[in-house]
Amino acid sequence: MSTQKTFEQTKLFTEMVARKQDWALNPDPIFYNNLVEGLTTNYNRYGYFLCPCRDTEGSREADTPAICPCVWSRADILQYGHCFCALYLSKEFAESGKEPRGIPDRRYEDA
Repeated sequence: MSTQKTFEQTKLFTEMVARKQDWALNPDPIFYNNLVEGLTTNYNRYGYFLCPCRDTEGSREADTPAICPCVWSRADILQYGHCFCALYLSKEFAESGKEPRGIPDRRYEDA
């Protein structure tokens, strides 16, 4: 199995993704830390950063679309201002001060 990740390594990963995509991270420190913990746990359990808000489909191949940042995040951020789990926000949404809310899970739209 792959090397274990620490909370700090996962945090750096989320910061790198946000910077590369020109997104903001969820500003609520408790919420953000819970998501980072979930990503860390999933990495250490499965060997990849499975979205902390989604269950595994049983294999890396089946989970590939849900590996952070998931394939649905870009569309969710464009439409709702944040991704499904609200880890990543558009900069405009983050600056608006609005709270992320529940959004539909695109993972099962085509199922």
